Amino acid sequence: MKLNKNVLLSIGLMVLITSVYRIMPNRPYGFAPQIALALFGGAFFVKNKKWAFSLPLISLFISDLLYQVLFNYGYTDIQGFYSGQWVNYLLIGSLTVFGFLISDAKISKVILASIAAPTTYFLISNGLVWFGNGGYHRSRSMAGLLQTLVDGIPFYQNSIMGTIVFGAILFGGYSLLKTAETKQIA
Repeated sequence: MKLNKNVLLSIGLMVLITSVYRIMPNRPYGFAPQIALALFGGAFFVKNKKWAFSLPLISLFISDLLYQVLFNYGYTDIQGFYSGQWVNYLLIGSLTVFGFLISDAKISKVILASIAAPTTYFLISNGLVWFGNGGYHRSRSMAGLLQTLVDGIPFYQNSIMGTIVFGAILFGGYSLLKTAETKQIA
């Protein structure tokens, strides 16, 4: 993908829209576009990996900044910045690697990555919550780990659905734009 003025403007709008969507009130927890953005970035910025990793991280940072402002003014109970947050950034950023595996953007690969990436995030993040005695302070036993995973299932389901929906919007929108661009040239 060549980075010209129109592409940069589109990327900026995409990052801004995904950031604002994440802080919308009454949005189902886990139903967010950042994992789909990581997949999209990985798929289309294979040669420019800093862009690929930057897209979801910038989106996450802007939404966390907005959350923090809303929290500071008493409009939400959700803090934007908290201790240990770097782990979330590391996990979301690392999911970009799944996007590198779908550089040809075939629908079957996008769907598979849209399931694999949130599953990886779910297993690692909930495993870390359990290991650190976070959440509901489950015991450090196999039963405690399983209960921590069960606690996270609603978020996990929403994460898969959000990644599929936003992935379809991002990859489908890009495909439509490329098709329209090709027709204009011909």
